[in-house]
Amino acid sequence: MGQGEASARGTSMEGDCLSCIKYLMFVFNFLIFLGGSFLLGVGVWVLVDPTGFREIVAANPLLFTGVYVILGMGGMLFLLGFLGCCGAIRENKCLLLFFFMLILLIFLAELAAAILAFIFREHLTREYFTRELKRHYQGYNNTDVFTSTWNAIMSTFDCCGVNSPEDFKDSLFRLINQNHMVPEACCLRATQSEELAYISKEQCLSGNMMFRHNKGCYSAVVDYFELYIYVAGALAIVVLTIELFAMVFAMCLFRGIQ
Repeated sequence: MGQGEASARGTSMEGDCLSCIKYLMFVFNFLIFLGGSFLLGVGVWVLVDPTGFREIVAANPLLFTGVYVILGMGGMLFLLGFLGCCGAIRENKCLLLFFFMLILLIFLAELAAAILAFIFREHLTREYFTRELKRHYQGYNNTDVFTSTWNAIMSTFDCCGVNSPEDFKDSLFRLINQNHMVPEACCLRATQSEELAYISKEQCLSGNMMFRHNKGCYSAVVDYFELYIYVAGALAIVVLTIELFAMVFAMCLFRGIQ
């Protein structure tokens, strides 16, 4: 009789533990579902944003590819969160195993992406952007994607060059436009009359520091997105932690289902 009571008590405790794991897994997968929805929203916003951010991203193939990676990862997390929630609530072993294998693949892919980002980090340095600006920026050729993108960046962030207007020395821009020290995108926006605006622009193009932006675009963009960079990093850590716990709970629930 004593053994029967102990066995019943153990079975009850095991059932309570399994129920707890089931609802915890549901919560974790709901968070994954929300994370996937957020990434999808960010990716779609960058692609359809009317303020020119799409052109800024298009300047660097790595960043442009990153947008589609975000969309793909968002869609996968969205689907995984949905499958995980259904598998946990319905206690379906097939759904749970499929969920575990899929989220393991995503986790490994994210790890590989982080390693690649570290390896190719030199492509996001000041020296890299400065070198590319000197080689390819033309100034007024709006049919050139690289040039029009840099014009959009300098106009949007009120900056000039990568580090400063001095970046245009010994550049393709100076070779094409020998009478201009800086491109028109570097000039301060004039709010005066047309005559004063023309004088201001001519002073700017001739190199007068009083009529142009003197801050480099690298610092301007980093300062603008500094908060978002930290938020994105913190979010990535949270997502990876949630994925790990979700895999552990999925396997525990899978083994506990009779």
